[in-house]
Amino acid sequence: MSETQATLSAAALNKRPEHVSLGNDNLLSFFESSVGPGAFVFSLWGLAYFFEGEILPRYFILSILVFALTFPGQARLQSSVFSMAVDISVNWFWVAGLLLVTGFASGYIHEFSKPVFYTWLLAAPLAKLGGYLALRRAAPMILKLQGRKKRAIIVGMNEQGLALANKIDDAPYSRIELVGIVDSRKIERLDTSGPHKLLGNLDELAQLVKTNNIQIIYLSLPMATQPRVLQILDQLKDTTTSIYFVPDMFVTDLIQGHPASVCGMPVISVCETPFKAVNGVVKRLSDIVFSLLILILISPVMLIIAAAVKLGSAGPIIFKQRRYGLDGDEILVYKFRSMSVTEDGGAIQQAQKNDTRITPLGAILRRTSLDELPQFVNVLQGRMSIVGPRPHAVAHNELYRKLIKGYMVRHKVKPGITGWAQVNGYRGETETLDKMQGRIDFDLDYLRNWSLQLDAHIILKTIRLVLKDQKAY
Repeated sequence: MSETQATLSAAALNKRPEHVSLGNDNLLSFFESSVGPGAFVFSLWGLAYFFEGEILPRYFILSILVFALTFPGQARLQSSVFSMAVDISVNWFWVAGLLLVTGFASGYIHEFSKPVFYTWLLAAPLAKLGGYLALRRAAPMILKLQGRKKRAIIVGMNEQGLALANKIDDAPYSRIELVGIVDSRKIERLDTSGPHKLLGNLDELAQLVKTNNIQIIYLSLPMATQPRVLQILDQLKDTTTSIYFVPDMFVTDLIQGHPASVCGMPVISVCETPFKAVNGVVKRLSDIVFSLLILILISPVMLIIAAAVKLGSAGPIIFKQRRYGLDGDEILVYKFRSMSVTEDGGAIQQAQKNDTRITPLGAILRRTSLDELPQFVNVLQGRMSIVGPRPHAVAHNELYRKLIKGYMVRHKVKPGITGWAQVNGYRGETETLDKMQGRIDFDLDYLRNWSLQLDAHIILKTIRLVLKDQKAY
């Protein structure tokens, strides 16, 4: 068997386009998986209301059953209309057949109005087809709402790397912009006849990532080059790029490592945020709800503190300091001013025990973490999260990113008001490199193992620690 035949897909043999997943971070993927089941449900409700004047409980039960049988829907946006209609008809034939057999066997079918039920059996696939066609028309607008495409580089101009590049180019609804390919082999050994630009060699990869504003890297390298792969990963740990392997791979110490698909090609994430797709929505909604509730509850306390800061010493009430946020972008973080200075320059000294810069009121605010309360406003703004790695001053980031491997990976998520490191003994001053290393280790452990239960545990433990901890100066 030839190499081409070995990689031939069943879809190609049938002369039909492959149903390509759009990826978990593409909003279209959510709509694509929901439009079919949703069409079945809403067409049933509409007919029930039309014929009977109301949607009786029996129709709700049937709609739940149908949704469970058909969700998630298949990827069909890139199919022809004829192919889409055939697939929908065949799929509905089996679902409707199962419903009819079950309904007659149980006698439950007699609970439904015949005009409603049999009209729905004919209308449901038409509603699903109409839903997909409407989604196809709306797709460009939905893609535009998600902002600019993510810029990507493929490492390895080999068969699998070029196959991935072609998949990305041929996917009209992808949110990925392929900038080019990186490979260190001699030009004579590379297939440069295609449309994909050769950007440079592997030694230039870190610089190419910075100069081309790259958000995603796909490593298409064979397992035999494991030492080279590890060297590349070390080079990239001072960036915030998401890194994926296009298997044949070997890697350890994954951050949210899981299999995924990019335009139909299997990849494995090496370093990724835990807050993609549903997890991201859940995290953001929980931040909004809890920060609003907390701000309402603590507003009297904040007013009292603001007045005390203003009357206690000269200077602003709110201290704004630059921090690194999500993806290493600078953000402004709010705190009640607790020092007589408002340092935000290239060299900042961490607060220490008996620090003369700290005001008497500031000492109380810092020890009880009341100075952090304005950061709930940062959470509402979307700059921070309630739980996440604590944001460090920009000057500290620039120092420690050079000293601690993997330091910048903590910026794959939004910084938090409290974090896993803080509740494990790394709150306050980190006067030695070992202590900062310990803090980073816990931050990365949080990224690997995030869950809502972990967030809740951290919040509860933070409340207990604030009442007795003396490590914050």
